[in-house]
Amino acid sequence: MAFVMAAIGSAVGLGNIWRFPYVCYQNGGGAFLIPYFVALFTVGIPLLMVEFAVGKWFGSAAPRSFARISKKWEWAGWWAVLAAFVIAVYYSVIMAWCLSYIAHSSGLVWGSNAAAFFDQFLGKTTSPFIAGSLNMQIVFALLFIWTAIYLILYKGVRSIEWAIAFTVPVPTLLLVILAVRGVTLPGAMEGLSFYLTPHFAELASPSVWLAAYAQIFFSLSLAQGIMIAYASYLRKDSDVTNNACIAALADGGIAFLAGFAVFSVLGYLSHSTGVAVSEAAGSGLGLAFITYPTAISELPVAAALFGAIFFLVLLTFGINSAFSMIESVRAAVTEKGFSKHRATLAICILGFALSVPLATGAGSYWVDVADHFISNFGLVL
Repeated sequence: MAFVMAAIGSAVGLGNIWRFPYVCYQNGGGAFLIPYFVALFTVGIPLLMVEFAVGKWFGSAAPRSFARISKKWEWAGWWAVLAAFVIAVYYSVIMAWCLSYIAHSSGLVWGSNAAAFFDQFLGKTTSPFIAGSLNMQIVFALLFIWTAIYLILYKGVRSIEWAIAFTVPVPTLLLVILAVRGVTLPGAMEGLSFYLTPHFAELASPSVWLAAYAQIFFSLSLAQGIMIAYASYLRKDSDVTNNACIAALADGGIAFLAGFAVFSVLGYLSHSTGVAVSEAAGSGLGLAFITYPTAISELPVAAALFGAIFFLVLLTFGINSAFSMIESVRAAVTEKGFSKHRATLAICILGFALSVPLATGAGSYWVDVADHFISNFGLVL
């Protein structure tokens, strides 16, 4: 059970909340679910089973496991580990924003112009090549995030099990609360129609199918060495088929639920302001930090509470994924002879150091760039 929870926790990350709903809408609405589930059953679950089987069989992290298959394939394991580390670095920045926004939620300080507040909060510059000033609030939040990751991984499997006992069920329950609250709001059905109405003509586009397969790779933590590292702790009699099916279907279910939580509230925003849902819906980071906070501000009751819940969901799902990515890196490094504690400390310090430049005014540009290329090309390749 602990292994399945860890796998689900790794798979269910920030992308399920702010990436899947928009990708679904952008690529045919309800029709996107067809290539999504085709990708899930033709690639997602089979590859998840393979990664579980490789980790269980060889009892090693990705690089050594691939090396045992063939020495010439060890590089593929290190590529997966590198991808996990890069994602963890920019994930930590988004989590730092979430942590700051939880504090800001108490007074809904973004007001009715969340876009202006977001840019002001980040000190956003006009170009990715103009760094601007360093935001110390984000830096301290990053320090907190990386310290939390270090403490979760400090005692290895035992401390990971303690962490996932909270970081998997609690945000899932909070997401259910957000979805239930969302669908009871006036205009919610308009938002859900916008999210789910199928546009079957989009299925003829190769880009829609690429988006579906890319989402599966990103969402299930495939090709990052994470599942291989986790599965290396499994007993030889563990059922990898059953575990893979449970983890994959749980991940897809939570992503689908996130769409209800997000687009029902966007429907309410459209109902309250008269702005069409198509104009209200943002993409990626804008959906999480601009559009949704704007909608939250319009709630008649407990707006601050639901704002805090939303960003707490993002934070806890994000930290779940982040420590699993760093576990993938640590497992690979320790197999080269480094002690677990020193490797964990060194990796977290390096991750913090690399994330600090993303706390400048140009940081959001580079987070977008990294997310686009890693999720659409790096993992699939």
